[in-house]
Amino acid sequence: MATLNDNGKACGNFADLHVHTNYSDGTFSPEKVVETALGLGLKVIAITDHDCVEGVTPSIEAASGKDLEVIPGIEISAAIGDKEIHVLGYFIDWHEPSLVNKLEVMKENRKNRMVRMVELLQGEGLDIDKEEVFSTVAEGTIGRPHIAHVLKAKGLVHTIQEAFNRYLADGRSCFVKHVRLEYYEAIEMILKSGGVPVIGHPGISNIEEYMPDIISAGIKGIEVFHADHAASDSDRYLRMAQENSLIVTGGSDCHGSKKGKVLMGSVSVGPDVVEALRAESAKIRGA
Repeated sequence: MATLNDNGKACGNFADLHVHTNYSDGTFSPEKVVETALGLGLKVIAITDHDCVEGVTPSIEAASGKDLEVIPGIEISAAIGDKEIHVLGYFIDWHEPSLVNKLEVMKENRKNRMVRMVELLQGEGLDIDKEEVFSTVAEGTIGRPHIAHVLKAKGLVHTIQEAFNRYLADGRSCFVKHVRLEYYEAIEMILKSGGVPVIGHPGISNIEEYMPDIISAGIKGIEVFHADHAASDSDRYLRMAQENSLIVTGGSDCHGSKKGKVLMGSVSVGPDVVEALRAESAKIRGA
């Protein structure tokens, strides 16, 4: 079980189970992620890039021979009702064919979405080209932050937030709706890969009314502790996890330096959480 600091965050500096690399929308390479984790004294991190697994292998390789375990993971965007939810997966087999194939389809959907958004930006008179955006991504997934960074680099906006406020946020002139999986499909993808599905940061996704359906669909844990959860959020979801015999997890949701400061290690959980996830993955694979 995680312990809480004075701000209601999980602490203990053992495992940060929510970390992104530059294979999705983080700013740190896998090597930089591992270097940062070691510098903070963390013993375990989970690589949970958005809708892709390309950052897992280089992260594990970077940690090889060092006092750091890298859990292979993912964060899948999905829909429930009119809400977006994020389903985290831990101890996945990131080479499992059905997972890889579905992620390729999702990657293509993301590319098509970005092309359409660039076309809308061009219609607004902005000097931006799709190749400029695609060149900022190597092998992982592409998203709105990549467009925002290009707009800022070209001086078309002053800040990343301005790009979203003026053009890219939901409902703005250049927003295009995401093609998303249903929540139960995301859970099934993770289970089929031998992974443990956990609902990510429910306190900021505003999905309280849908939690019974999510739990019924086979979720195995709740990310109770998160950098953006208030103490009341953590308390509420801790009770929910305990009442439904779900694993209590936590992580910083570190995106490198993207959020103005490096969040890695600001939320962490103890070894009992890691071992509970490991045991659950073994149980899923056995079944």
